[in-house]
Parts: sequence; structure tokens; C-alpha cells
Amino acid sequence: MLGRTAASLFWMSRYVERAENIARLTEVGYRISLTPDTGSGHREDWKSTLVAAGCLDAFLERHPKITAANVQHFLLFDPEHPSSVRSCLETARNNGRAVRTALTREMWEAINSTWIEFSAIKPGALDGGKLPDFLDWVSQRSNLFRGALLGTLLRDEGYCFAQAGAFIERADNTARILDVKYHVLLPSHELIGGGLDSYQWETILRSVSAHRSYRHVYKDSYKPWNVAEFLILRPEMPRSLRFSYEWIDRALKGLEQSTIGGTKARQHCANVLADLQPDQMSPIFQGGLHEFLNAFIQRNNHTSALIAEEFHFQ
Repeated sequence: MLGRTAASLFWMSRYVERAENIARLTEVGYRISLTPDTGSGHREDWKSTLVAAGCLDAFLERHPKITAANVQHFLLFDPEHPSSVRSCLETARNNGRAVRTALTREMWEAINSTWIEFSAIKPGALDGGKLPDFLDWVSQRSNLFRGALLGTLLRDEGYCFAQAGAFIERADNTARILDVKYHVLLPSHELIGGGLDSYQWETILRSVSAHRSYRHVYKDSYKPWNVAEFLILRPEMPRSLRFSYEWIDRALKGLEQSTIGGTKARQHCANVLADLQPDQMSPIFQGGLHEFLNAFIQRNNHTSALIAEEFHFQ
């Protein structure tokens, strides 16, 4: 497989996943912004969303004031922001079109119809509480594409590149969503353990469709230790960091066997997995959850860079 074909499959899958993930981050900011003000006069819910998405500086270069409307447009519809939902869907479609013969009909129709339908949506139409329905639609369309990929694509190197891209993006997103909680609490440490704190942890779980499964596993109220463990170390949670890296390792193993490449990337992946064992929760909290998440995001970016280097992405 040519390097440019591998790159297109990898990034097509990443951008579809990113579109869903940006929608999930936006939902976190939206729901947390609806929580009652405690009277401190210091609300930075949308700023925390921009920080977690890694685009605060880019936002401030173009918008002097952080408002709900500005942030939502920037994250969802801004054509000049490369990680907006609009840009993600357009880039994913362009990558898919570049390797149309490597896709199944169902995959192409899912990604193409999503872009066409999104293009017809007017940002002003999301007023009046319609934003959550739109964010759900983005997630559903991402799942439609993923279902087409899983149900129809041949399990060859193209499948492995697509899976590696999707789960690298998913791991990045889960880490960033957890980091939203850290930034929201920065100005109000006295709230930790209170009712508002519990609601915010529930919001984090809802944003990754995990609030019901959390209750099934822990049968307990929302506690920071358990929520963090669930989203970082639990191998049965499909958006956890460990689950994502087990799939990345599986994809890299497939590439190693079929292309005799990717050795450095797989070794790096194994090192990351070694730090995502069930007994690592205490060291993570002792070292600082925010610090761990930042370090993980950097290591995850390095995984992507190694794949691009070893498989000659162009």
C-alpha cells in the first residue's frame, strides 16, 4: 500500500472520530455551563472547553471575548478552524474521496451523505435549545461511518490504518474530556465532593456515553477516583485510554505482520500500555491527574508521529 493511501485512510478515520469528539467536548461545555452559579462570580466553563480542546490561543486570536455563541461557532462551524466539526467532516470526506477505491460503498455513502447533510445546516438554526440534538446527530453519523467500516471493510492493512487512526483520536479525546473537569474546578476547589462536583463528574461520563455503565461497574455515586479509573484504566470501557491503546496495539501488530513495519510505533505503544495497568491509579493521582493527562496526550501524539514516520505518510 502506498504511503499516501495509508495516510488518507488513517486521517479519514481520525477526522471522523474527531468530529464526534469535538461534538462531545462541546456537549460537556454546554451542560456544565447550565449548572447553577455558586455566587463566586467566576465562571470559565467555555474557556475550560477551549483549553481541553487545545485551541484556546487560536480562538483568542480571532475572538476577543469568550462567549457561548462564539465558542460554539468556533468548535462546530468555523471553516478556518481545522478542528471544527465542519472542517473535520470536510477533510475526512476529501481523504475518503482520494482513496475511493480503498473504501466500500457503504463507507463512502456514510461519509459523503454526512457532509452533504451537514452543509445544509445553518448555525442560526441551533438556537432555542436545539444544540444537544445537533450534537447527538454528529455522534450518530460518526457511528454510522464506523459501523460501515467494521461491517464491510476487508481486514487488511487498510483496516489497520483506519483503526489506528480512530483509536489514537479517541484516546486523545478521552484525556481531554477528563481535563475539562480539572480546569472547571481550578477556581473553586471548595466545591470538590459537593453536589455540583458530583453533577460535573456525571456530565463527563454522559459525554462519553458511560454514566449507565459506570453505575453497572461501581454501583456507587460519582467519585473522582472511580470515574478517572473507569475512563483511564478499565479495559472493558470502550472509550477508556487502556481500551483505545489495546486496539492501537492490535492494529500495529497487524501492520507489523502484513507490512514488516511499525516496530518503533508498536514498542512505544507497548510502553504506554504498561503505564495503563489496573494498579496504576494510585501513582496517577499522587503525581497529579492533570499532569498525567498532559503527559499522555504528548505520548499519544508521539504514537501518531511514529506511525507517520515508519509508514512514509505524505
